[in-house]
Amino acid sequence: MGKVFTLKEVADHNTPKDCWLIIDGKVYDVTKFLEDHPGGDDVLLSATGKDATDDFEDVGHSTTAKSMMDEFYVGDIDASTIPSKVEYKAPNQAHYNQDKTPEFIIKILQFLVPLVILGVAVGIRFYTKAL
Repeated sequence: MGKVFTLKEVADHNTPKDCWLIIDGKVYDVTKFLEDHPGGDDVLLSATGKDATDDFEDVGHSTTAKSMMDEFYVGDIDASTIPSKVEYKAPNQAHYNQDKTPEFIIKILQFLVPLVILGVAVGIRFYTKAL
């Protein structure tokens, strides 16, 4: 088990000359890997100062990439210094039917308008074909 770092300590390492990441509760010094990273150094630099586990997992790294991580390991993160995840709650939005048009009329229009457009398109097709 390596040294235990706080989020602030890890977040201070956020430059191309000194870049540390937090993945799965472990701290990695990826400075030497910045130039070799297939996604570019910007991807790694943008993941500094936070828990980058989701970013890492979303990409779907190969087992080879995951095994390379051992050589960059410098320690563990103090989990109490990482803010807990906040669940996203969508903002309350007004109902789209603000003019109080009866729902029945809207449903009829949603059905009839496409039919009218289709009828006009077919009519134009037959009219231009006859000429």
